[in-house]
Amino acid sequence: QVQLVESGGGLVQPGGSLRLSCVASGSIFSMYNMGWYRQAPDNSRELVATITGGSGGSTNYADSVKGRFTISRDNAKNTVYLQMNSLKPEDTAVYLCNAAHRRTRNVYWGQGTQVTVSS
Repeated sequence: QVQLVESGGGLVQPGGSLRLSCVASGSIFSMYNMGWYRQAPDNSRELVATITGGSGGSTNYADSVKGRFTISRDNAKNTVYLQMNSLKPEDTAVYLCNAAHRRTRNVYWGQGTQVTVSS
């Protein structure tokens, strides 16, 4: 089992940047594919970006964030990051960290961090 704690959210003006972090504990971090999702005020949840575990580190992005967001991970620090640039009001959401075990397929979620993009 793994516990996930997100941080780095806040209020930012359109065009600004934020860096989200998600620290994992309780298990072998490299065994998990990691992802960021976001949940809008209407409770709809969408995939933002994913990064595989192990030695690969392959990434995948939603079309809406390609070229603006970058996901990365530091296995030594048990942390996954989401660098968000050129933020838009429609990026406003609660951003949730997700961990999926590469073998058992068990899935875990963090509690989320609020990102608000507004002038």
